[in-house]
Amino acid sequence: MFRTLKQKWNRKHLTDEKFAFLFDETHDDEIVVFDCETTGLKPKVDDIISIGAVKIKGNKILTNEAIHIFVKQKKQISHESITIHQIRHCDLDEAIDIEEAMKIFLHYIGSRKLAGYYLEFDVAMIDKYIKPMFGITLPNKKEEVSAIYYDKKIATIPQGHIDLRFDTILNELNLPSLQAHDALNDAVMTAMMYLKLQNISKI
Repeated sequence: MFRTLKQKWNRKHLTDEKFAFLFDETHDDEIVVFDCETTGLKPKVDDIISIGAVKIKGNKILTNEAIHIFVKQKKQISHESITIHQIRHCDLDEAIDIEEAMKIFLHYIGSRKLAGYYLEFDVAMIDKYIKPMFGITLPNKKEEVSAIYYDKKIATIPQGHIDLRFDTILNELNLPSLQAHDALNDAVMTAMMYLKLQNISKI
């Protein structure tokens, strides 16, 4: 009920009808897993440097349809940020403006459910830009991969401490590790986690 009311309120504030498709019926057999690399961990002051997103349809990760967007920066990227994601200001010579990046991203996700690791942060980063652009926040259903993992794991160790670090979950699920802190690689690894978790009853 609350979600329905929130959706109606959100839809009412959409300022560009070309993006009304975001409120269409959800594709139940498709989801989008995405990840953002950013200049820091504070959505109010930090910016998106890159976005990686990949679709899952049925039991397949559609890597051939994945997107990896690099965003132009108005400020110099800090040394601390570069040491994490290895993206320097000079690596963004062919990057696109954030407004164009948001349009590409929204057309890619459509009304599909979104999944991710620490998804709340990535959604907050996207909302930071689309709210002033289109008057809305992401209306899509959302699923947090670490929460799915927790629910599966707690069944085997009630009251136990559960390590929800990205690498721990990847290792526990016996999944291959790709180069970390690359938005597309992180999205693909998270998609692998999501699929594995959908197909097991407990860990």
